[in-house]
Amino acid sequence: MPLPYDPMSPEGLVARWVRWVADSARRESPVADETGEFASVKQPDDVWFLAGTFGGPVARRCKLPADRPLFFPAFNIWQPRARSGQMPIMEQASGYARLDDEDLPLAVIGTPEPFLVRGALGNPVTGMPSAQPVSCWGLWGRLDPLPPGKYRLIFGGTDGRRFRVEANYLLVVT
Repeated sequence: MPLPYDPMSPEGLVARWVRWVADSARRESPVADETGEFASVKQPDDVWFLAGTFGGPVARRCKLPADRPLFFPAFNIWQPRARSGQMPIMEQASGYARLDDEDLPLAVIGTPEPFLVRGALGNPVTGMPSAQPVSCWGLWGRLDPLPPGKYRLIFGGTDGRRFRVEANYLLVVT
């Protein structure tokens, strides 16, 4: 299914990330993963995606290659069955990201042009294998490829009310 965005543009990365999450079976969901065991499942060749949570904190460990940029959501929201120009926006949302205690910038990225997403059967996010038009909005982080070594990456956010997410990753770059 082609994207309405350049695959490496901010919007294209968001759409690809959503498809990556939706393509996982329930038992291998990167968002539900408690340890990082499934972090490498179905990763593309040109970027490494990291997942947040369905709510609350999680600590994960994952190995990744040194030649890939990283892309991840501090906070995001999807809108299934979206139409052109329809995009969920949470103005009270806030987020953060830190790599080894150094604050990282986050970008506000949305996809006003919906893109098709086909979820794996039983996927906890989509639950439907038929393609649906989706729009997404969020606070996103991107890192250039890291040299080999160990890093602590923490990112998370809130809807401005009671819902919070946080992912604490020990990254082992090889």
